[in-house]
Amino acid sequence: MYNSRFSSDERMCDLVCGRYSVLQVMSRFGIALGFGDKTVAEVCAEHKVDTATFLAVVNLSVSPVGSDVSAADVSVRSLLDYLHNSHGYFLDFRLPAIRRKLIGAVDCSLSDVSFAIMRYFDEYVAEVDRHMAYEEQSVFPYVESLLAGEKKADYSIDVFRRHHDRVEERLRELKNIIIKYYPSGGTNELNGVLYDIFTCEEELASHNAVENDLFIPAVERLAADGSAEVRQEPLSAREREIIVCVVKGLTNKEIADELCISTHTVITHRRNIASKLQIHSAAGLTIYAIVNKLVELSEIKDSISDPSA
Repeated sequence: MYNSRFSSDERMCDLVCGRYSVLQVMSRFGIALGFGDKTVAEVCAEHKVDTATFLAVVNLSVSPVGSDVSAADVSVRSLLDYLHNSHGYFLDFRLPAIRRKLIGAVDCSLSDVSFAIMRYFDEYVAEVDRHMAYEEQSVFPYVESLLAGEKKADYSIDVFRRHHDRVEERLRELKNIIIKYYPSGGTNELNGVLYDIFTCEEELASHNAVENDLFIPAVERLAADGSAEVRQEPLSAREREIIVCVVKGLTNKEIADELCISTHTVITHRRNIASKLQIHSAAGLTIYAIVNKLVELSEIKDSISDPSA
């Protein structure tokens, strides 16, 4: 299971306020702001994002070292979309923005060091572009074929693993060069660029961690299965509570009162439960609850014998 640092029952606003880096994860999953007090599960369901995958990425980004995040429950499809959007973020926004600031902070006409720094940065961006283009043109199509139930004999995700560059390392080197060797008299603008480089280095390291710790293992399992991805997202603790209430015959309003939540939230949870389990009737949920030991038969005999209860 993913790290329990954050869970699906927490409010999304609490995640963002507690760790603002969650904003970047949200944007790459296509999750917009304006979600009020809705839980992570509710927000993910509204945006058609796999909750377990979202939380796995969030928890890995919060604690990349020594994290107990597992790729066992993540969706390859959701990770593929996330990584594709990440490429667009770095190549179309983040790195170009740093370059514009770097041009304004160093004067290449006055210093050979400034010119060399700009050339170093441009070479680095070209390297990142090649790295991500390889993923888009070779790795992602291979994964798409696996998701479609096809397996290509001429490629393996292990090829990607063996040649997976750490694209943040040269950025770290550039940062150290500027700090140690840029001529004295640096401006606030240059310090601002350095701050952006520090942040981008962390973002790229997090991007690599998602690929290494989540994406590659998940694709390996998909390839080993030899079939299209079929994965049942686990129920949250709140969703299990609601199933118990449903099979005991409680109405949506009664469930809301019992659990101290709104009726709207109950309806959203029931919709998510139906989507995850592909069970849409109270009778079906009753069987599921008994099989998975959520309730004892003695607890629900009355509601079974009296369907109107």
